[in-house]
Amino acid sequence: MNILDRAQAPTPNFFKTLRTVGLILVAVSGSILTAPVALPAALISAAGYIAVAGTVLSAVSQVTVDDKANELKPAFENAKL
Repeated sequence: MNILDRAQAPTPNFFKTLRTVGLILVAVSGSILTAPVALPAALISAAGYIAVAGTVLSAVSQVTVDDKANELKPAFENAKL
């Protein structure tokens, strides 16, 4: 199974929730990083780390596959022609 097949396959509910949490973390940290006011350096640094963590969390959660739902597909749908 290549990366495109994994991204399009069904995702378990737990990982859908984690993906959403990761996207929220990225959005919040992005708004902190682009704030027009001067913020403390520690907050800017933490926002950068949170952005990376949220991005990784979302990417890993997206490519997690629900094997039970994938097994229910007929064999001919998984065949490469």
